[in-house]
Amino acid sequence: MEMVVMLTSSRLVLARKRRRMTLSRLSQESGVSVRSLTAFENGHKEPSSETLDLLAAALDLPVSFFFAPDVEEIEVDALSFRALSKMSALDRDAARSAGRLAIEINQWIEDRFSLPAPDVPTLPHLSPEDAAERVRALWGLGEAPISNMIHLLESHGVRVFSLAADCSAVDAFSLRWKEETPFVFLNLEKSGERGRFDAAHELGHLVLHAAHRIPHGQEAEQEAQKFASAFLMPRSGIYAQMLHHADAKRILSAKKKWKVAAVALLYRLRELDLVTDWGYRTTVKQLSQMGYRRGEPDGILRESSQLLSKVFSALRAGGFSTTKIAEDLNITIDELNRHVFGLVPLAIEGESKRVVTQSRPNLRLVSG
Repeated sequence: MEMVVMLTSSRLVLARKRRRMTLSRLSQESGVSVRSLTAFENGHKEPSSETLDLLAAALDLPVSFFFAPDVEEIEVDALSFRALSKMSALDRDAARSAGRLAIEINQWIEDRFSLPAPDVPTLPHLSPEDAAERVRALWGLGEAPISNMIHLLESHGVRVFSLAADCSAVDAFSLRWKEETPFVFLNLEKSGERGRFDAAHELGHLVLHAAHRIPHGQEAEQEAQKFASAFLMPRSGIYAQMLHHADAKRILSAKKKWKVAAVALLYRLRELDLVTDWGYRTTVKQLSQMGYRRGEPDGILRESSQLLSKVFSALRAGGFSTTKIAEDLNITIDELNRHVFGLVPLAIEGESKRVVTQSRPNLRLVSG
């Protein structure tokens, strides 16, 4: 008699969306009918063990993934998706599902380490400029350039993960899980300067918009953009640098101090009335001719995670192999690496059989 396997239907839905598959596509890849897949996802039918093997192979996940506890999807309204109306449902759902898996990874880490408590204020009634100044004051940043945005976010309890490469069409996004723990997901294939700005942009959403639900649309994006500009390039600090009527040469020199894109600094100068509209247009044209519209020639290195680096170092030192981590999470090593890619060196398998202790060691983080 064929054995029946009790499937966690929400995990089948999560896996299918994570792989950007419609029911029809999964049917083609697995050989399981759309009718049966629909019944499995609705909890109206259980797959045989042979059918589950086919689904696991098609979705590139261990069979154990589908036995794990029920998972709650992240609501679209909880995410800071950019240009949501222009995004395909497959792209949106793949990113949401990737974010949900990252939350599982984070929970696994929190069960073993004492991480910094969230310390991100919600200031929805302030202007972006005032909110940026308030957060800088609360975090004791003064008017100096921020040395490392990812380190800064992590030191204040933000969980930073890589945006999986197969979700890159979505760009960076953020959320507060259960209205508590803040998460930021970054596309780390961009320039170092763009990555810092994206991190500050998502911090803007968390501060200005994430008290309950994040508004979508051009206005919310412009507010987050203004916050990022003011946070990375504080008004008093920029004034003190005497950049009135700065030309391209001075822009390129000053951008190294603030670790921002040349055009972003120029835009900030116009915002602060330090350059005229004519000066802005002229300098943008010059910078564009020099290649600074397409990227940042001789730009900074992309920032990495201090928290995740320390976590993985501690796990390796304790003999906790990458295989064991993936097994605990019911995912593949490749899937695990997609969520930390660019933030830490790719995890290398260890030979030791020792297991890291469960005493939840504290991680000392240095802010940006």
